[in-house]
Amino acid sequence: MLTCLLLQKIGSSNYGASAYSFVPHTSAVTGVGQQAGARFRWQRSSSLLENGDNATGRYSCRNGDSMTMKKRLTRQQQIPVGSDGEMPQNLKRKVVAKRNLRGDVIPKKARQKGGTLPPKLRPQGQSRQVSSSNNPSNLKILGGSARGRHLSSPDVFLRPMMGKVREAVYSTFTSFGLYDEGVYTRHLDIFSGSGSVGLESLSRGAGECTFVDLSRNCCDTIETNVVKCDFGEGEGGNGSKTRVICADALEVLRNPVSVGIPSTQVYDIITLCPPYEEITYADLLHSVSNSPLLTEDTIVLVEYPTELGCLPHVLSRDDGGKLIGVRNRRYGRTVIAMYIVNPTGRLEMANSRPEEFISL
Repeated sequence: MLTCLLLQKIGSSNYGASAYSFVPHTSAVTGVGQQAGARFRWQRSSSLLENGDNATGRYSCRNGDSMTMKKRLTRQQQIPVGSDGEMPQNLKRKVVAKRNLRGDVIPKKARQKGGTLPPKLRPQGQSRQVSSSNNPSNLKILGGSARGRHLSSPDVFLRPMMGKVREAVYSTFTSFGLYDEGVYTRHLDIFSGSGSVGLESLSRGAGECTFVDLSRNCCDTIETNVVKCDFGEGEGGNGSKTRVICADALEVLRNPVSVGIPSTQVYDIITLCPPYEEITYADLLHSVSNSPLLTEDTIVLVEYPTELGCLPHVLSRDDGGKLIGVRNRRYGRTVIAMYIVNPTGRLEMANSRPEEFISL
């Protein structure tokens, strides 16, 4: 008996698994295979036949035997979704995320003649020495009007969004129609670091972007990068509205007026790329879900590590509204989840995908 691959059918509320197996029987000879020391030549002799829930296909071999592929359905299983009002326990703890060792951020004076010290993990957000590499990730804008512009990095240890992840994220945002001609997109980039995520959005056509970071050094670097990319309303800028706020992320989400954001301001995109080990995701998700900065069809992006486990498909708001999961993709040890707030159907491509929130 040969066993074939397991296929899954994903639906809006459940999914089923279909297993295929090969059943030998007598038939004409064609093909090459190996069984009990003999050589066989296998060839599919008929097309796949669909008969209701069953499908068969015949394969034949040189010794007169053949095999028929049969499909059988397994039981249906419910897709797990977030429970209303209760945050999953895995999000209530501090996460210890594995990160790659970065040898390129070791201060030069720590290097020994004839070799180097072993690579070290640097605590995110802490100041790094001036003598270390100023831009270890070689950050640059990947698309749009500022494509190819190199960005400065602040003098703190960062874990910026990888280039391949940023490219995938903005491909998805573009497919949602957020950068279509005539669309005015407002972006809130929290835990900005060097500002690469928000600047990428401006480059691709966002009308305005607000950057938020707790580090003064990061905020100064963002302002430098805004000028480098010719964004902003000042001389030489392209007219995009930019605002840089040096404040705590949760305070901005819960009480934006206290940090200078107008009471009527809402955003079409909110990106949250926090230092994994320095926040509690349950607090972050509760704060963003109930923030007055959200409006209908706002897209919320959350970056998190695989060690945290899978985020829920639905996040509940205190006012009865919902954040519905539309994407949950893994890139190595990094996972990107996207939610849409109280969807109206305006963003046609931002459809719910509960199957992506089952596991990583």
